[in-house]
Amino acid sequence: MKHYERDNIQRMTGYTWGEQPGRADVIKLNTNENPYPPSPAVADALAGIDTRLLRRYPPPLANDFRNQAASLHGVERDWLIATNGGDELLRLLVTTFMEPGTPLATTAPSYSLYPVLAAVQGCATVEVPLGPGFSLPEDLASRANAAGAGLTCVVNPHAPTGTLFPLAELERLAAALNGLLLIDEAYVDFVDPEGGHDAVSLVRRHPNVVLLRTLSKGYALAGLRFGYGIAQPHIIAPMLEKTRDSYNLDLIAQVLATAAISDQAWTRANAERVRSQRQRLREGLVALGFEVPPSQANFLFARVPADRDALKLKTSLQTSGILVRHFPTTGLDDRLRISIGSEEENRVLLLKLREWLE
Repeated sequence: MKHYERDNIQRMTGYTWGEQPGRADVIKLNTNENPYPPSPAVADALAGIDTRLLRRYPPPLANDFRNQAASLHGVERDWLIATNGGDELLRLLVTTFMEPGTPLATTAPSYSLYPVLAAVQGCATVEVPLGPGFSLPEDLASRANAAGAGLTCVVNPHAPTGTLFPLAELERLAAALNGLLLIDEAYVDFVDPEGGHDAVSLVRRHPNVVLLRTLSKGYALAGLRFGYGIAQPHIIAPMLEKTRDSYNLDLIAQVLATAAISDQAWTRANAERVRSQRQRLREGLVALGFEVPPSQANFLFARVPADRDALKLKTSLQTSGILVRHFPTTGLDDRLRISIGSEEENRVLLLKLREWLE
């Protein structure tokens, strides 16, 4: 049978998502969702939606949300674009700013959607291994420039390791790159606030920096699919006015996202609960013999004890109704990425791990 796909699409492999169980009793610690509910303001906003308005198209630019987000970050509205999840922003960056065949650069490991989006555009991916202790590669800029990369993507806090790269290192990277730098801050809401981390300052100083934010993690709205980007207007404008899908965000999503981002007190309290459980779970894993580096995200990247098999452990947990993530890649295959669950979910996880080890 004749195939109609472009040749590069036929050759590529698509994104692989984490298991999505159909049972409510599964402890789901494999896709980094928030274990706690979103702000009550979201439920109130949902209850207050007049369904008669759904016969009309939604606001095309999501300006109510953009106004709220701009106020939160101390920038003008034209520095923001609202997108259908953070993934739409990634696709917009690739299709708007990368000529077909222009490489995309990132670290290894990193978010596995980056090379998929590059392949769709007919672009190769340059992967630069992390440095010692999961540090940002010192040669990332030089290798990206040598390859002619039009876009370099860095997850910070990093996935799947949970490492937070210092702003000073990201500033040097931005200054050295010839192309755009996307700093993917999907997990930034879980960073310890004492460190004063705020990458918006990099956007103000560097015309090639784009920040990705999402409501999926810190705002507990993974099911809503709502994200946004922050960059200088010359980066935002072509995506907003030319390459973005028409009416890319439905009315309900816009109303709920605006309600969620308006309740910063709830979001901060929610993130503090996750940080508290992150520390307790890490201590519990270490006590069982796991090697667990510090994390600034809502997950831990734990190496199993030396005499144990990570894939077998993942399978055993799955049989017990607990989902965690295993990466078969060499160098990562002795680890499990474990999302931070509720206090009860973490307790059950540690109990099952203790039973398995014994």
